[in-house]
Amino acid sequence: MPEKRGTLRVAMLAYPGVQMLDVMGPLEVFSRTSRWLKDNGRRADDAYGVEIVGLTRGPLRASSGLRFYADRSVSEVGRGVDTLMIAGGMGTERYRSNPELLRFIRRQARSVRRLASVCTGAFFLAEAGLLKGRRATTHWGSCEELARSYPGVRVESDTIFVQDGAVYTSAGVTAGMDLALALVEEDQGRETALAVARALVMFLRRPGGQAQFSAQLSVQQAEREPIRDLQTFVLEHPGGDLSVERLARRVAMSPRNFARVFTREVGTTPARYVNSVRVETARRLLEETSDDLETICAMSGLSTPEAMRRAFLRVVGVPPGHYRERFNRHGKRRLA
Repeated sequence: MPEKRGTLRVAMLAYPGVQMLDVMGPLEVFSRTSRWLKDNGRRADDAYGVEIVGLTRGPLRASSGLRFYADRSVSEVGRGVDTLMIAGGMGTERYRSNPELLRFIRRQARSVRRLASVCTGAFFLAEAGLLKGRRATTHWGSCEELARSYPGVRVESDTIFVQDGAVYTSAGVTAGMDLALALVEEDQGRETALAVARALVMFLRRPGGQAQFSAQLSVQQAEREPIRDLQTFVLEHPGGDLSVERLARRVAMSPRNFARVFTREVGTTPARYVNSVRVETARRLLEETSDDLETICAMSGLSTPEAMRRAFLRVVGVPPGHYRERFNRHGKRRLA
């Protein structure tokens, strides 16, 4: 993808009680991109200009108690913003219905190229009526509230970020940096985004893919060996023979005792754990590769396309083909 010329203006809307990392994380991705492009002779000027916008210009106090500075007030921002991002945080509940903020968001939505939210910043977009009929996400702990408060929003609770046309919403806190990196990839290409990800010690795409809860996170790790080591073995060999009998032999237990110990330490049965790891592996391959379903079945251990389809319907809620279409496709950009 060719580089876009001219400095792109990225504005982050903040307010008292905002989550500091929601504000600084994505802006750091954009500013680090500018520095990398100049340091490597790709361009002489800044690729991005970043700024913080508040109800008033001046100091703001984040939910952590730390202070930062709003460069402009909402009344001072006219046209010319390329990407408007809205941070989340504890202050969302108090400020998401603020008339001045909502007027600013609606006004900017008519002119910006991209509109994005981080964490519970999605509530501002929903309150402004900009998510009606759209797919969106927010912090996992607030997905139910978003869906309940705004029935017209199609909330996706298991995603790191969602693009619906020119509107982007991310999951909680650090997911805002994942979203910013994806926007950089759109603008500057994969090579630049990968270099910036390395500089920030980030994944360009998290191993867990779009899921906020990977198989590794949704269950607990066993406190003691050998069950903990066995979990690692399963994660590294999803396509292998992972029957209860085979796993029990690896830890020198009888199948009955192994099933009892594993369930007690991990919080789920061996069969369910293996199945979750295999589904997670298949999800990642569907998101990141163009391999056919038979190949993905072999690599994930889900045996056949029909077995994978049944597992996806049970765990993910959609068939594999639908999942690939949704998460490997770039939607058309459109705000209206």
